[in-house]
Amino acid sequence: MSSPYPHGHESESERTLTILYATETGNAQDIADRIARECRRIHVSARVHNMATYSPKELIEEHLVLFVISTTGSGKEPRGMVPLWAMLLRSDLPEDFFEDLEFAVFGLGDTAYEKFCWPAKLLSRRLTSLGAKEICSRGEGDEQHPLGLDGAFYPWVKQLIDVLLELHPLPAAVEVMTPDSLPPPRVSIEDADPAALEDSEDPLENDPLYYSATLSCNQRITAEDWHQDVRHFEFDLVEDVHYNPGDIAIIHPEAAAADVEAFLVSIGYANVADEPIAIRHSLSDLSLPDHLPRTTTLRTLFTRYVDINAVPRRSFFAMLQYFTSDGLEREKLEEFISLEGADELYDYCYRPRRTIREVLEEFRSARIPREYIFDIFPPLRPRQFSIASSSKRHPHQVQLCVAIVQYRTRLKIPRRGVCTAYLAGLRPGYKLRIGVAKGLLSLPPDGKTPVVCIGPGTGIAPMRAVIEERTEAGYSENTLYFGCRSATKDQHYQTQWEELASRDALTYRVACSRDGPEGAPRTYVQDLMREDAQRLWELIGERGAWVYISGSSNKMPTGVKAAIRDAARDHGKMSESEAAEFVGTLEREGRLYEECWS
Repeated sequence: MSSPYPHGHESESERTLTILYATETGNAQDIADRIARECRRIHVSARVHNMATYSPKELIEEHLVLFVISTTGSGKEPRGMVPLWAMLLRSDLPEDFFEDLEFAVFGLGDTAYEKFCWPAKLLSRRLTSLGAKEICSRGEGDEQHPLGLDGAFYPWVKQLIDVLLELHPLPAAVEVMTPDSLPPPRVSIEDADPAALEDSEDPLENDPLYYSATLSCNQRITAEDWHQDVRHFEFDLVEDVHYNPGDIAIIHPEAAAADVEAFLVSIGYANVADEPIAIRHSLSDLSLPDHLPRTTTLRTLFTRYVDINAVPRRSFFAMLQYFTSDGLEREKLEEFISLEGADELYDYCYRPRRTIREVLEEFRSARIPREYIFDIFPPLRPRQFSIASSSKRHPHQVQLCVAIVQYRTRLKIPRRGVCTAYLAGLRPGYKLRIGVAKGLLSLPPDGKTPVVCIGPGTGIAPMRAVIEERTEAGYSENTLYFGCRSATKDQHYQTQWEELASRDALTYRVACSRDGPEGAPRTYVQDLMREDAQRLWELIGERGAWVYISGSSNKMPTGVKAAIRDAARDHGKMSESEAAEFVGTLEREGRLYEECWS
C-alpha cells in the first residue's frame, strides 16, 4: 500500500498493525479480514496472520496487535492458538515483557455454552499481566445474538477505529474513506496460457504435512435402517507416517460436480469455467484460501477453494449489493444488512439454512466480476477429523470414524455436509492427499497408569486411538464409557471392545439411551459413571488415572465432570468446594483432556 503521507508526517511503518486470528471454522478469519478492510479506510496497513502459522517469537517485535480468537468446545482455545498460548504462559516471563505492546481483542463465542469467549478473556488478562496495554475494551461476539457475531462486532470495530484515529491522527490532507464505497479486490485475475495450467502442480504436493493416500475401506458401521449414517474409513499411506493418539487428519473436500455446474450456469460463468486463469494476490492485508494454485480455472476454484454451499454471512450480502443491478434486489440487500432488517435476514437465510448457491439463484441480476470471487465467497475449508486408529497397530494407515451430515431444513430441503458427502462418495482405490497434524492429547508417561475414556457417538474416534495404542503396547488398565442410542444399531466398534474386554484388556461400559422401556429415564455415560462412583474414585483419586472426554459439547462434558466431582465428594470424603477444585486440578495438570465440539 503506497503511503499517503508527505515527508515529515508519521511514517508508513508506524501506521501498520498486525492482526492474529485463531479459528476452527473460519469465522475468526472472516472477522480478521473485515477488520483489515476497516483499517484500510483510515490508511492503516494491516498484516493478517493465522496463529497456526505465526511464530510466537515474533510477538515480542510487534508494537500493535489485534487478536481475533474463537472458542472451541466448552471454552477451549483453537488448536492453532496453542503454541502462542504456551509461550505466554511461561512462568519465567517478566511482568514488563510486553511493555511496548498495545493490543485489542475480539472474541467469538456462544452464550449457550458454559465458558463464553473464555480464550479471549484469558488472553486479554495474560497480556495485561505482562505489561501490554489494551487500547479498547474487549469485544465478545455471541452466536445467540439476533445479528449473530455482527451484533457485537459492528460497535466494537467502530470503537477500535475511533481509538486508532486518536492514537494516530490523520494529517489534514488525508481523509477517511467512506464505508459505502466498493473496496478494491484482494486479487487480480488474468487469462493464462493453457500450457501454464498443464504444468501447474497441486500445492498440497509441496506441503510436508500432507501425504499420498489411497482409500481402501469405506464401510457403513450403523445399521442400514438406522437414521444416522456413520462410516469407517481406511486410507493406506505410501509413506511410513507415525502419528499419536489425538492427532488430526485433514481432508480437503470438493463440492459435487453437479452443484458446481448448476452454479456456474446460474452466475453466468459456464462458458468460461474451464479457461485457464492466473491469480495474483493484490492486497496482502487480506487472506486467501490455503494451498491456492497460481494457475487454475473458475471450475476448479468453485470445486475446491471457495464454498458455494455455505450459509452466507451478513458480510456476503453487504458485498453482493455492489454487483446487483435490479432495483428491488438492491433494496432487499440493503434491508438485510441494516440493523432493522436483522429479523428478516434471519428468517430468510439462517433459519432455513439457505446456501450461497440458492441465494444467487434468487438474486438473478447479480454479476460478480471474477476479481471479487475471494471477496464474495468464503474459502472452502479443509475439515479436521480425529484419527481413530493407532499407527503402532495400523502402520501405513489412517482410519477415521465419520458421521455423514444429512438433514432437512425448515423448508424441507435436503442438505448434506460438503466434506462428509465428499467422503461418503469415495470408492476404494481413490487417491488423495491427507494432512496429519499434531493433536493436544498426551498419554501418561508411565503406561501402567490407568486411563478412563469417555467417547459417545463419533467421540469414540480418539478414544479408539488411545485404547489401540495402549493395548498394542501391552497395557490393560483401560476403561471405556461409550454412549449410543441402540445396542444393535449404532454401537460403534462393538466387536472390538467386547474382544478386548474378554481378555481383560478393557473394562467396557456402554449406555444405550433409547433401548429402555418407553417413558423410562434414559441412561447416558455420566449415569454409568455415577453408578461406578467408587471404582471411578479408586482409579482417578487413588491410582492417578488420566481421563479423556470426547464428543458433542452439549450436556455430556459437564455431566461427566460432575460425576467425577461427585465421586470425589462421596468416596474421597471431600467437601463440594474441594471436589470441584479436584476436578480443576485434573484439568490444569493435563490429567483430564477434553475434545468436544458443537
